[in-house]
Formats: sequence, C-alpha cells, structure tokens
Amino acid sequence: MELRLLSSADVDDAHKLVQDPETLRFTRIPEPPPDGFARDWIARYEQARATGAKEAFAIVGEDGAFLGIALAPVIDAESAEAELGYIVAARARGRGVASKALDLLTRWAFEERGILRAYLVIDVDNPASKRVAVRAGYTHEGTLRSTYHKQGRRSDTELWSRLPGDPTPNPPLR
Repeated sequence: MELRLLSSADVDDAHKLVQDPETLRFTRIPEPPPDGFARDWIARYEQARATGAKEAFAIVGEDGAFLGIALAPVIDAESAEAELGYIVAARARGRGVASKALDLLTRWAFEERGILRAYLVIDVDNPASKRVAVRAGYTHEGTLRSTYHKQGRRSDTELWSRLPGDPTPNPPLR
C-alpha cells in the first residue's frame, strides 16, 4: 500500500467515497454532497498544495486500486502542526488500511513537512477511528464538548495527537 498525491484522476473514486453513509456520518462532507463535490474538493486540495496549507493523498493498494483518501486538511507551518485524517472505501475497511495510511501520512508530515505535532479530531461515536489512532501510535488528549457542527447538529469530538519523538507503533505498521 502507498500514498500518492490526490488528483483530478481520482474524481470518480472520490465521488463514490463521499456517497457512503459511514463516510458522511463521521466527516465534514455535507449531506448530501452537492453536485460536483468530489471534483471541487480535489481541486481545492490541488490549489492548496501550491501554498502548503493542506494536502491530500489517494490511498492505493499494491494492485493500484483506490482504497481511500489520507488528508492533511490543516497544515500550520508557523506552529509546525497539522490536522490529519483518513477516509477508507467501504470495500477496504477492516483490513488495516486506515492504520497503515495514517502511519504513512504521519511519517510524511514529520519527515517531509517538519511537523512537530500531528493531531486527529475524532467523533466520540466513532470507535473504529479511535482504534486506528491507537494502532498508529496516537495519544488521546481529551474530549472537546459540542465542538463539531454539521448541518445543525452538534457533537463531541476527541482530540488525539502524536509527536515525532513518541514511540512508533509496535509492531511498526508497514
């Protein structure tokens, strides 16, 4: 498995991904996604790539199949912090794809971007994502009450983080 830069060639796969109810439930993607959302979403990441403000990768299997998206929706170069995230296609869930993708994304953030604090914002009702965070070596920092707002609904989120000097996952995710 590898991460490659997300591009307009991934629009069809991203469109399928954002139609999935589980994706919509635990992400900031509007429900239902407006027409052209996947195309515009990818274009925003491609534009932000030029400034370094955010980044997105396609998660790709050894056979080249699209497995999901790994994101850095917020990169603050001045404070050397980045929010990271991942969305795995339904057909690829339960196989360790998210944990491996998050490990690769975290290493990219530390090694390529010089990030000194990577963090995840996870819905309190998303136990699968919490397990991914643990497997990728993240530490639970606490619960933020009523911080997530989407289309008139509010929910609590958990903040998880990893620093470059934290222990690597054991066993390492490769």
